[in-house]
Amino acid sequence: MRQIVNLNADWLFSKETCATPTTLPTGWEAIALPHSWNAKDGQDGGNDYHRGPCWYVKTLVKAELPAADRYYLELQGANSSADVYLAGKHLAHHDGGYSTWRVDLTDHLTGSDLLAIQVDNAPNETVYPQMADFTFYGGLYRDVNIVCVSESHFDLDYYGGPGLMVTPAIEGKDANVEIAAFVTGLKDGLKLRYTINAACGCQIAAVTTAETKAVLEIKDVHLWHGRKDPYLYTATVELLDGDTVLDNVSARFGCRTFRIDPDNGFILNGEEYPLRGVSRHQDRWGVGNALLPEHHAEDIDLIMEVGATTIRLAHYQHAQYFYDLCDEKGLVIWAEIPYISKHMPGGRENTVSQMKELITQNYNHASIVVWGLSNEITISGGGEDLLENHRILNDLCHEMDKTRLTTIAAVSMCKMDDPYLQIPDVVSYNHYFGWYGGETDMNGPWFDKFHQTHPNIPIGCSEYGCEALNWHTSDPLQGDYTEEYQAYYHEELIKQLFTRKYMWATHVWNMFDFGADARTEGGENGQNHKGLMTFDRKYKKDAFYAYKAWLSDDPFVHLCGKRYIDRVEDVTKVTVYSNQPEVELFANGVSLGKKTAEDHFFRFDVPNAGETKLEAVAGECRDESIIRKVETFNEAYRLKEEGAILNWFDIETREGYLCLNDKMGEVLKTFRGKLLFAKVAKKALGGGKKGGKVKAAGFEVGPEMMSMMNGFTVLRLVTMMGGMANVKFTKEELLDMNKKLNKIKKKK
Repeated sequence: MRQIVNLNADWLFSKETCATPTTLPTGWEAIALPHSWNAKDGQDGGNDYHRGPCWYVKTLVKAELPAADRYYLELQGANSSADVYLAGKHLAHHDGGYSTWRVDLTDHLTGSDLLAIQVDNAPNETVYPQMADFTFYGGLYRDVNIVCVSESHFDLDYYGGPGLMVTPAIEGKDANVEIAAFVTGLKDGLKLRYTINAACGCQIAAVTTAETKAVLEIKDVHLWHGRKDPYLYTATVELLDGDTVLDNVSARFGCRTFRIDPDNGFILNGEEYPLRGVSRHQDRWGVGNALLPEHHAEDIDLIMEVGATTIRLAHYQHAQYFYDLCDEKGLVIWAEIPYISKHMPGGRENTVSQMKELITQNYNHASIVVWGLSNEITISGGGEDLLENHRILNDLCHEMDKTRLTTIAAVSMCKMDDPYLQIPDVVSYNHYFGWYGGETDMNGPWFDKFHQTHPNIPIGCSEYGCEALNWHTSDPLQGDYTEEYQAYYHEELIKQLFTRKYMWATHVWNMFDFGADARTEGGENGQNHKGLMTFDRKYKKDAFYAYKAWLSDDPFVHLCGKRYIDRVEDVTKVTVYSNQPEVELFANGVSLGKKTAEDHFFRFDVPNAGETKLEAVAGECRDESIIRKVETFNEAYRLKEEGAILNWFDIETREGYLCLNDKMGEVLKTFRGKLLFAKVAKKALGGGKKGGKVKAAGFEVGPEMMSMMNGFTVLRLVTMMGGMANVKFTKEELLDMNKKLNKIKKKK
């Protein structure tokens, strides 16, 4: 009978380069798994986190393991490449940092042996990911086990799979469930017993046969229906020698049908079921990717609270425990491999192996409906080799899984007629109009245009968002990193995206702030701050409650701006979010009136004098906050970027004339502004034109990209353009540019 022994305790770790250890080293750090060596330096900025080979060692004593015929080492996450040694002998190599893989140790165990695992997250050109906006944490960051089995056992060698595949097919009110078992060392006379249990534990179907495949019927099947009813059955297969159970495997599964309609979005069990949710990166502050079960459970609870019906699990395979939670909670999942940002001609084999692992290990999860082929992969070109890679992956998905669809997340600047959009079954775009240029009101019309251009291709939004830290203002502007602008941005995007029923799914980028050690934005380096919650999961930003107001049925009321206490205006605007029909706001106990709001965003003008206690009331729900009148703006609320050449509030302005704080669209309305920007572009883009077309960071600057650029302030655009081309503008150059802009009259 199969037994699993956890090996998380009593490891020694070292970053030092050395020969393969054959005896237990001295002076190494004692650690327990899960572990990442980048839990701190991968989150503090500077893009200088340790990337290279590191060692994990421990003594493995065979006598301490259960008696068995075969012993498999199981590694559930080793980022990003790893080699396994036992007593100095190399046994296995694996490329891909986010999936389960196993190594047969049986013939190499001698009694007491040193198990040494070298894990390497150094850059290379063959293993994905290599270029992306997140930290590639190195380490043995998930469980390591020994799986002890008999000579005849359910397969442990094929791409880390569970040894069985469960495929339900709905037939009227019933379901026919095909269970395929994969057995190593199947001998004559052995039988397989297949059973299906209901959620209550009672057996509802069973058959014993010598065949490795069986079809069992479920009468009056109870459907898995997302959050409304995430009902799960359990399939178990036992390998029998007479009455003796040699091995057994099981999987929970759900019975459901779905389709994705280009006009009506996601259809679950014949009903329209809008997919409105979030993306999730798995890492945490001070932990990296080395999560414990309670971390995963907290994440799923928070995502449930916001009311999401779907999660895009970006940009790699997540922990099996998290997929299990998604099944249990009824969240519809987009699962993908880390084929991201940079197409590598030498990486094709790795995309194929990672996709095989993703599908093999996760086939039985009812929550998963689409396999993601890639993310923003055209950002650095790729040509025909990229297209062929996608065709191979798309065909592979359909060959391995006849029940699910394929998708991609296309970068915003990817043209609507790009041939790679024709490869997957459905398409989504990553758009940041209103943050990385453009205006918030460009989002909905862009999707309308795509839908009109490609009426038969289901379209969704796989990423959208903007960054917010603990900065505040009563006059939020694009690029100011304030919590108030983030709230405004998401209010606008909610209204545009959620009201377009043809959009098959929308995923906020991101549910939580996450580690991106190369980032230097928002005044806190090393993180992407687009989360609806902070990296440590301690604070829900106001935008979190905007989504809760639209998506959750749990009654609540939320006063926005709790961290924005000191305010200079005599009358200040206060926003309240609620999913209740009416909100009443009190200031120091005096009612300021009741409001209704079809969009769930309730606005109040509040007199600001002295200190005011605010209380919002919606039905039985209450929330409180405080505002305080001050004479001068509290500078603690204003972003001051460390190392910034020039901050926006240091720029000299002239009434009626342009400056660096004006948007590019305003500058390009003027003839002199166009001339000035042409000189700036020449420096930032290295000459600008190629074959008569302006290029920027590998993209053709066409109408779509220009419309995005028009939404940037000159200062922000010049800074970003310089970063893309590795060209830096000095403070003197920027001030000179501002001086020239100050001489150009704005067009009315």
